[in-house]
Amino acid sequence: MEQMDEKMKVTAIIVAAGKSKRIKDKLPKQFLKIGEKPVLVHTLESFEKCKEIDEIILVISEDWLTYCSTEVVDKYEFKKIKRVISGGEKRQDSVYKALVAVPNNTSIVVIHDGVRPLLNPSKITESIKMCKECKAVILAVPVKETVKRIEDGSVHTTLNRERLWTAQTPQTFDYETLLDAFEKAKADGFTGTDDASLVERLGIEVKILEGDYYNIKITTPEDLILAEEILKKRNN
Repeated sequence: MEQMDEKMKVTAIIVAAGKSKRIKDKLPKQFLKIGEKPVLVHTLESFEKCKEIDEIILVISEDWLTYCSTEVVDKYEFKKIKRVISGGEKRQDSVYKALVAVPNNTSIVVIHDGVRPLLNPSKITESIKMCKECKAVILAVPVKETVKRIEDGSVHTTLNRERLWTAQTPQTFDYETLLDAFEKAKADGFTGTDDASLVERLGIEVKILEGDYYNIKITTPEDLILAEEILKKRNN
């Protein structure tokens, strides 16, 4: 495959429009603090500092747009965030809204969960480099525990752990390919569990870049405690 232009524009889409149903707090989980900063700030800093990222589009729940603009974007002086837009009903809707909002000259998009604050920045760079050679790259890690398929409350079968990986973000794509995948999914009424699943439906190979187990997604109160400990370890 012919290499893309090394000077292509790369846009990051940070999705942080979740409602935080499993964390009972006045603030959504993306605005809760680990260490001295909100979860979302830790996430955004990795992309702000990444030289390969030209622009960031931040997707936030409509109810929290003003709060985010004031307490995150302005307070921490993020320069690469060019747009803060409201999310849709589901995550897939939120990503699609961001995709149609990216600059016309974007060649690669990097999509990341706003509540994955412990991403190793080098993985952003590596995923972009890989995407220049293909159309789709996702971070993933091998499953560490035995996985069983359950039916009617009983074990149906034990899956082969050697072939199972857990998908993470960022997920990095050729922009036109991803937009086509989202538009086809919308036309078909298909909802995927991640962005890559939409690209897979087009018959396009999705490459794996091994991530790390620290790149956790903040979902429960226990995740916040774990993230705090990981952050302390890194700072020490």
